Amino acid sequence: MSDTPLGSDAPLLDDLLPWSVPPMRLGRSWVVAPDPRTLRARWAALVRAEGAEREELFRPSRARGVRTGVSALPGQATGTVRLAREAGPCPEPVRVLHEPFDEQWLLPDHRLIDSARPELWRIADDRQLFLLEPGSVPGAGGPALLASALLPEGRSPAGRPGRIRPLYRRPGGAEPNLAPGLAAWLADRYGCPVGPEDVLCWALAAARPGPAGAVVPLPADAACWRAGTGLGRRLLALHLRGARGEPAPRLPGGRRPYVRTALPAHPAGLGYDPEGAALSVGSGQISPVPAGAWEFEVSGVRVLERWFELRTAHRDATGLEALGPASWPQEWTSELLALLTTLALLAELAPEQEALARSLAAATGPGAGALRASGVLPPPPAARRPASVLDHLEEGPDGQFALL
Repeated sequence: MSDTPLGSDAPLLDDLLPWSVPPMRLGRSWVVAPDPRTLRARWAALVRAEGAEREELFRPSRARGVRTGVSALPGQATGTVRLAREAGPCPEPVRVLHEPFDEQWLLPDHRLIDSARPELWRIADDRQLFLLEPGSVPGAGGPALLASALLPEGRSPAGRPGRIRPLYRRPGGAEPNLAPGLAAWLADRYGCPVGPEDVLCWALAAARPGPAGAVVPLPADAACWRAGTGLGRRLLALHLRGARGEPAPRLPGGRRPYVRTALPAHPAGLGYDPEGAALSVGSGQISPVPAGAWEFEVSGVRVLERWFELRTAHRDATGLEALGPASWPQEWTSELLALLTTLALLAELAPEQEALARSLAAATGPGAGALRASGVLPPPPAARRPASVLDHLEEGPDGQFALL
């Protein structure tokens, strides 16, 4: 089949990486926090309470209550007795991607989470990568896809449903989550080896939102493929932010953001001075901060403003959600500086992504029809279901072993 205009027949990400999982549904916001100390304090307050007070603090839902029986999450050594009787120590918090570019901590206890997506916990390890569709908002700015080495909660800042797509279907980087035959077809088309991470990098660089989900146009020639995957590798390094032993993103010396005026104990809000390239955090000030970092959006929501909002939300909350740091922790300032660096570098790559998008829009290339004609699409139904992962026993309610 000959190449077609890329705007008319580009394949969907849903066909190229066919297995996807909906976002987690926590059911109660107190189980996630920007620091682990807060989660330990919330757990301690929960287990100190008794009877109706414990139930009220827990905030039951249709899926979870203090008497709900549920198995442990895969790989997590947490209790499985009913929460109404729980008196043990706090589960060890784990680092997750709470929202785009916002790493927080989660209590990995299945009794606390309405829908934790156990199939993701079974395959999350140091080889795994996740692609996230943050939920399309018509006319909104921001990337079509995000990448993470951390287990993602999958929340969209705009409240739109998205999808989580693991790169591998099994632990240890085994069984790529690609349409069968896709990597070989791409390697033959572009005359170079193509691995799962190459496909992820191309998608990260070239994907665009569409009404049926992210669309991933494929180029006609190998030179464009190599350029796009190269751009995608640079984007991936920024999205991963030093995970997997890679160096953390850094700006050149004269452009690194620094704290010019100390941040107060209770910053009231964020502001930006474009002339001075300065970010105000209450009465504190950080500079230089390029406009691209301040304006960076995902699904039409400004990342920096949302990041700050989630770190001050406990001041106006009630119940366990109200427990949080008494003053702004120093580590949050360090995290903010790292986030500013990441967003600034991503903003610098935006023109290259836009140039790639223009060149693909004006060109022809192999579309979904070519992949169907070759037998790569549609992917078989089994490719859209999780693999059977049976490496270890999983504890069921009240200490019984779950039947897998």
